[in-house]
Amino acid sequence: MDNNIAITNLLIQSENRKYYVYRLIDPRTYQTFYVGKGCGDRAFQHVKDAESLKDKNNDELSLKIQQIQQILTDGKNVIVVFHRRGMTEKEAFEVEAALIDCYPGLTNIQSGHGIDRGLISADDLNTLANAKEYDEPNEKYIIIKVKQEVIMGCNGILYDAVRKAWRGDLNKAKNYKYVLAVVNGIVRDVFEVDEWYLCNNRIAFKGKSTNDKISSLKGMRIPKKYMEKGSANPFMYKKE
Repeated sequence: MDNNIAITNLLIQSENRKYYVYRLIDPRTYQTFYVGKGCGDRAFQHVKDAESLKDKNNDELSLKIQQIQQILTDGKNVIVVFHRRGMTEKEAFEVEAALIDCYPGLTNIQSGHGIDRGLISADDLNTLANAKEYDEPNEKYIIIKVKQEVIMGCNGILYDAVRKAWRGDLNKAKNYKYVLAVVNGIVRDVFEVDEWYLCNNRIAFKGKSTNDKISSLKGMRIPKKYMEKGSANPFMYKKE
């Protein structure tokens, strides 16, 4: 029996408890570069993907795939560590999100499930508690939520942290002129979109910080409907 199949069989406790959370570690530095959740052979699929994409240019590949390819080129094997197993998908989402908060600088494209309930300092929580919730403007916008550590990983540039790459419908996104960059529930900036485009099979935008009327939302708290449990996606369309 294939070793990976034997391992994944052990990870299943029952049909309802077949999910696990894992980390991918670079054997050259012993640094964690990816945290994920899955079932079956998901934890081992990343290496297979990297091998199948070896002829692609780097600008077509995610940072995760690029790092795995570098590891393989150096004759090493990615280290896979399982943190929790035999979970429901809901439980796995929570464990994955907590682990993502613990490892800054990951190659994960998106933050973990439940970003609005994640890592936050007492000072930022106080700011959130005292900020005024904005009233819905007439303009159509998209909310993109990012973590402070993601911004720091982009040299502190908020625009670079929010402009790509998100799961979404390109044709639908083209109907939205503005992006609210949200950190810990507070609108940090408002960008006017010049162009929406595809990036690594996800969507991204080019734009600039705006001084239009909608810019008055800066420093305000997003409405509760964008923060309630179940609103896990960091990329959210305005709710009419």
